[in-house]
Amino acid sequence: MTNQLPAELFQAFTETHYIVHHQPPFTMNIGVFCPDLEKLMAERKALCAAFITAWNPFAQQLSDTENEARQHTLKANLTERGLAFIDGIGQHPGNGWPGEPSVLILDMGREAAKALAGQYEQLAFVWADQTAVPTLMVPD
Repeated sequence: MTNQLPAELFQAFTETHYIVHHQPPFTMNIGVFCPDLEKLMAERKALCAAFITAWNPFAQQLSDTENEARQHTLKANLTERGLAFIDGIGQHPGNGWPGEPSVLILDMGREAAKALAGQYEQLAFVWADQTAVPTLMVPD
């Protein structure tokens, strides 16, 4: 599925650190088992999780004001739907692209996450099942 992304974006998204502002905070990396995610999902009895942002649609930088409004709308949408989430940030370790505030949404299935990422015009999102190995996914 990730082959729909340009190679440079695929590489950047794969290298990005997906930091979850849980207590204590933890970092998810694509394709790497995350024991902290496994523990969180077990504690919350979640079967899966999605890490999604509303910032910078289609990888086009917007102003902080525009991005903050988009993220606020995403979080309000999740709250209205009764979905539990934890704030986070996606931050590449060295390419200079600003970190993007994000949310880890517990118990959001893959298809629902694809739809949500598409709704917020994202080129990709992170999803994990009970194996707690984050995977880079693209919306349809």
